[in-house]
Amino acid sequence: MGRILVVDDHDSLRKGLVRALNNAGHDVEEAANGTAASISLTNVTIGNGVISIGDGAFSFCTNLTRVTLGDRVINIGVDAFEYCTGLTSLTLPDSATRIGDDAFSFCTSLNQMTMGNGVTNIGCSAFDSCISLTNVMIPRSVTRIGD
Repeated sequence: MGRILVVDDHDSLRKGLVRALNNAGHDVEEAANGTAASISLTNVTIGNGVISIGDGAFSFCTNLTRVTLGDRVINIGVDAFEYCTGLTSLTLPDSATRIGDDAFSFCTSLNQMTMGNGVTNIGCSAFDSCISLTNVMIPRSVTRIGD
């Protein structure tokens, strides 16, 4: 098993989870929301136990090239992947219903985005300045885009 990164802005919850995972023998690193960039992540796999990616969780991870989302992710938070300039493609599972404001803004290398059929809400500027993204299929399930 690879290293586990715990990203959350609730200090006590994050520290408790890191302690439990360390006690179980896992290699764990922790980061508050928005600080993952300092870890130089290149690949992220979000497991099936995760239902929400927090606000700013991976913002400014410019070396991030690959993200694999688990089948239970419902929410992509505000600024979750903002300025992930190395990210080239992403597939949202059918479970995802909400893409937060600026979630993928300034992902300048993002050229392929596949949205699952569960997406209902796309936030303001969710794909702002994604200059390589030329074609996105918005599923019929979407009922709200921006304000």
